[in-house]
Amino acid sequence: MFSSGSGGRYTNPAWILGTGAIILLALPVHEFAHAFMAVRLGDSTPRQQGRYTLNPLAHIDPIGALLIFLVGFGWAKPVQWNPRNITVDRRLGAILVAVAGPISNLLLAVISLIIIRLLGVTVTAGLFGVVQQSLLASFLYTFATINVLLFVFNMVPIPPLDGSHVLFALLPGAGQTYMALMRYGTLILLLIVFLAPNLILVPTRIILSLLQGLIFL
Repeated sequence: MFSSGSGGRYTNPAWILGTGAIILLALPVHEFAHAFMAVRLGDSTPRQQGRYTLNPLAHIDPIGALLIFLVGFGWAKPVQWNPRNITVDRRLGAILVAVAGPISNLLLAVISLIIIRLLGVTVTAGLFGVVQQSLLASFLYTFATINVLLFVFNMVPIPPLDGSHVLFALLPGAGQTYMALMRYGTLILLLIVFLAPNLILVPTRIILSLLQGLIFL
């Protein structure tokens, strides 16, 4: 997802397969976090639809999963929830459910970096870089990087991403604007991914560096 840089690493089939597998591990956690928050707020819809689980099969979309391996860009099945069932203000509920997914990715990244710290491995600067040739540390660092990337990407305020749900929950009377953006949201996101990936990669590097600075003091 969002492959960048030069050299053979980013076009190596083994690396692509490994990265795709990591994304498929991270996405179910992301979707479960949405389901978990919705259920905690009083809506049983995700539980009734079988989404209140960490089982990847409940969350993976076959086409989205295939595209992850083919083009580095894909998706999971979105969690459905009913705002009329929640026990808090609807706007607050929409924000909490929306941010639960990205925050789960950020937490996964932090946990991975903490494990690397406990392993005593020194991490290089930048994306996907680990020294000392530790296979486990390399996997964990790639896992952390991709989860930070998923956090950043999903907080982009363009439909249907989570960031758009946060933005329009904060903006009263923005329903028409949201529906208009929904028509072109996927196209806009594809243009960003393939023509301007640094809009995602630069914030990812910054957040990853900040996390490393805090954890590897």
